[in-house]
Amino acid sequence: MRRAATIAAVACAALTAAASAGATSECRGLKVCVPVTGPWVVAPSTGVEFQLSCPKRFIVGGLDAELSDRAIDVGFVGGLGSPVNPGVTTTGAAVFMGRFVGGGARAASFRPHIGCIPASGGGQRAPTAYHAFTPGKPTFRVVKELTVRLGLNRTVATCGAGRHLIRATNAVGFYTLTPPTAAVIADLHVRQVVRGERVTVVARAGPAFRSLAPVAAIIQLDLVCAVNA
Repeated sequence: MRRAATIAAVACAALTAAASAGATSECRGLKVCVPVTGPWVVAPSTGVEFQLSCPKRFIVGGLDAELSDRAIDVGFVGGLGSPVNPGVTTTGAAVFMGRFVGGGARAASFRPHIGCIPASGGGQRAPTAYHAFTPGKPTFRVVKELTVRLGLNRTVATCGAGRHLIRATNAVGFYTLTPPTAAVIADLHVRQVVRGERVTVVARAGPAFRSLAPVAAIIQLDLVCAVNA
């Protein structure tokens, strides 16, 4: 299933890149840059997180996003450190955070973009006081993607042995040229269940999904985990 999702992402990213070429600025000012385009991520009023990754041996050097609605607030998770730059603030993947903040119920979505540059080690962090801990990375993410097909879809993820779950979220993405319609969004019902360290996502795609290509929609399950002390 992971292989199918990866193939879908690569094929559809190439398709969407042609539509958005020149419209976004994730590579602006970067001499060497590989642009990566994500799917249209549904942004509910409760908020959503979506991780977009660079190719191996690349790190995120720039970010941008397209919005289907002006009332979408989009940001990303960055690391602490100085100076603020690739390798310190960013890694090989970027976690986008989107939230619809407008009034009424609208089919809001955003399409994330990252500009990837060759990894060069990044900066170093220095302690501000000898008796204090410097900010580190006590958590890590386990990301799993499920290709959505007509009918019932299911996936399960865990943090793994010797680790524990902090929280789990899921995001719905559409690899389409234009933002998904309200009818398509409404016809996908997603349920997430957390039992102990095991996270299950069950999704049912209704008749509206017949109008989409077989690999046009995904659900990304995102686990934030920590190593047992």
